[in-house]
Amino acid sequence: MITEDFGNRIKELRQKTGLSQEKFALKIGMDRTYFASVEVGKRNIAICNISLKKMIDIFIMICYYIFRHYKSDTTAASFFETK
Repeated sequence: MITEDFGNRIKELRQKTGLSQEKFALKIGMDRTYFASVEVGKRNIAICNISLKKMIDIFIMICYYIFRHYKSDTTAASFFETK
């Protein structure tokens, strides 16, 4: 079922960030028990129920996880410089 697959993926990403359900839910402004039911596929998250700030916070956490081990001499400013 799609809600269970989605919940499993959310749980996997949350666990990789090292945050507990409580801390993750707090960070995105969601009740912990509601978030727990999302992770097990009993509820889903409607886009209309998530503010833009909450979505940005989630994406920042996911990007941090993806890139936290990436090391480079390139800074964000130099990345956007034209050559």
